[in-house]
Amino acid sequence: MSKDYYKSLGISRDATEDDIKKAYRKMALKYHPDKNKAANAEEKFKEISEAYEVLSDKKKKDIYDSYGEEGLKGGIPGAGPGENFSYTFSGDPHATFETFFGGTDPFAQFFPSSGPGGPGMFNSGGPGMFQSFGGNNDFFNIADNLFPGGGGGGNVGRSHTFHSGMSGPGPERKKQDPAVTYDLEVSLEEILTGTSKKMKISRQVLNPDGLTSKIEDKVLCITIKPGWKAGTKVTFSKEGDARPNNIPADVIFVIRDKPHPKFKRDGSDLRYTAKLGLREVCADMSSNHISGLHEVSV
Repeated sequence: MSKDYYKSLGISRDATEDDIKKAYRKMALKYHPDKNKAANAEEKFKEISEAYEVLSDKKKKDIYDSYGEEGLKGGIPGAGPGENFSYTFSGDPHATFETFFGGTDPFAQFFPSSGPGGPGMFNSGGPGMFQSFGGNNDFFNIADNLFPGGGGGGNVGRSHTFHSGMSGPGPERKKQDPAVTYDLEVSLEEILTGTSKKMKISRQVLNPDGLTSKIEDKVLCITIKPGWKAGTKVTFSKEGDARPNNIPADVIFVIRDKPHPKFKRDGSDLRYTAKLGLREVCADMSSNHISGLHEVSV
């Protein structure tokens, strides 16, 4: 069954860009697994993040609105060469959370003590954010006040006044690195039937301290659908190098036709150039087809 991203965020299909941000802010804080201990919190958090990744991006949203999840992830039906697009969720909802809030702790700029070594917002045990402000209800009211218009907007709960940690400027907004693009050659036989390819990439990932990094290999699985055109793009969101002050780049694979000894693709057609003698021109003949012999008349 296709995913309903609008339902995941609890918004209507005519929701504005601001509505989408408000909905993600509210739902992400509510279902963050470090806070919400329900059995389905992790899966719900991932679902919310994927929905936001799609609906907050105009291109992905337009494709989803027109063709649904199948068109978004499997390619647009009838798209011409270079016009197709395929989206794959990064699988890391925490990266989406950090990008949106500018860090793992959206309250860090207001509560300096919640940094490394101090009582963080999502720390279990000890005097963390939730204990200090009386549990879940106060937490969401705080979120609404610190992030105006968040959590559905309006006066959701009682307000709080803060007097510390707010005099200095907020953290600088991270910028995402430019996308990293690779060509992926696919044979005509593979395009005919569809196939899967596993691509291993090496990228920098941050260590738990958030400052140093290490090189880590990751295998990305690309599902290629039958009939995909050359130029189709498969995007893995935020799978590039991670550094303390950046948002990892998207990794994009562009489908390219692998040269074939006999055939050349022209849109949805296969072109085959045959050298014929006079005797062959004057009689019916058999010609090779990508899937075997095919009778043609000359």
